[in-house]
Amino acid sequence: MHHRTAGFTLIELMVTLVVATILIVIAVPSLSQFYEAQRAKSAIRVIQQTLQYARNSAISFGVRVTVCPIASDSCSKDWRLGLTVFTDSGDKNQIDDTDKILLQTSPFNPQDIVSYNRTSVRFHSDGLASGSNGTLRYCPSSATSPYSKAVIVNQAGRVRFSQATNIECSN
Repeated sequence: MHHRTAGFTLIELMVTLVVATILIVIAVPSLSQFYEAQRAKSAIRVIQQTLQYARNSAISFGVRVTVCPIASDSCSKDWRLGLTVFTDSGDKNQIDDTDKILLQTSPFNPQDIVSYNRTSVRFHSDGLASGSNGTLRYCPSSATSPYSKAVIVNQAGRVRFSQATNIECSN
């Protein structure tokens, strides 16, 4: 009588490992691209909602509200630091004793590029934005990522997503 033991042979195990390795090699790059695209969508939505909140706060409270990345109580050019929304009684792009912080977002991924042509976005009590139109860009991982997104703020204070597909960020 010949008894056969249950289990895997070495060849079956090696074939299974080879197939699994091939699947992983194919799947990992597409998963990282999916993650990059989702990170960009999430970040640009946070940016848009934060800017919209700032505009609504300026109108509701009847004061000027500033949005910028904060470093040592002053607006910075490094938009990866995250966004801070505060009432702004002065005109120095910094948080003074009379100003009140309304909202702070978490910092963005340090590998990503977040760029804007100024150090802050300001909304007046009537909801109008200071200066000229501006585009806040978010580029995951590189300045020319195909998953880059942007938010446009016009002088009327309207905040909208850009429909452009060739967005580039400058650092």
